[in-house]
Amino acid sequence: MARALVGGLLRRGWAAGRIRVADPSADARDHLRDSFHGIHVLDDNLAAATGAETWVLAVKPQQMKAVATSLAPLAQEAGPLVISIAAGIRSGDLHAWLGSAASVIRCMPNRPAVIGAGITAIHGGPGLGAGLRRRAADVLSAAGECVWVEDESLLDAVTAVSGSGPAYVARKLAIETVFGAARLARESGERPEVLRDQVTSPGGTTAAALGVLEGAGIRDTFARAVHAATLRSRQLAGGTGK
Repeated sequence: MARALVGGLLRRGWAAGRIRVADPSADARDHLRDSFHGIHVLDDNLAAATGAETWVLAVKPQQMKAVATSLAPLAQEAGPLVISIAAGIRSGDLHAWLGSAASVIRCMPNRPAVIGAGITAIHGGPGLGAGLRRRAADVLSAAGECVWVEDESLLDAVTAVSGSGPAYVARKLAIETVFGAARLARESGERPEVLRDQVTSPGGTTAAALGVLEGAGIRDTFARAVHAATLRSRQLAGGTGK
């Protein structure tokens, strides 16, 4: 998702030199440099965050506490806008780890963000000013549409519908998720099962949902539905149905 945002910001005319990205993987850093010429790519989170007014924490939920606490002294000094892209990590946890000086935004994008066809749900606390809301939306809209969710507890449902988009199919979120997933399948050239695997982390939210669907026999249900439609088509073609 970080790559999707970087690509979207550059397409919208942001200067590459304004963007700093930190990644512990040397391979990932090389890929970022090759993909986005001119951005600053570092191996240290603190170095990337120093001097920046807006931080995007695009890490796995299991890594968030360690990342946030390591940045806490700088967050207390600088008071940045911190945008978290991590399922299940509450705003209260982020404030506890980063300190009270940080302004926290939680968001949940989906996989079609990589082609600018995503939809991102955003939550900010009641004390978040209009200027910070505009700044967050300006960054996140680089990957597609944005919707504000005022009740933080609803982000868990958003994760299920939108964040796991290409893996399985709230009206706006559902429509944009299916639309984006279809565009991604068409434009990426990847097989649907590959796109599914890309959003299915072991032990994650999508894996949990897919386990329920498989347990309920979803493959067999769809196969029987297609078979029923096929039989009905043959009946109508043969004049045996009305």
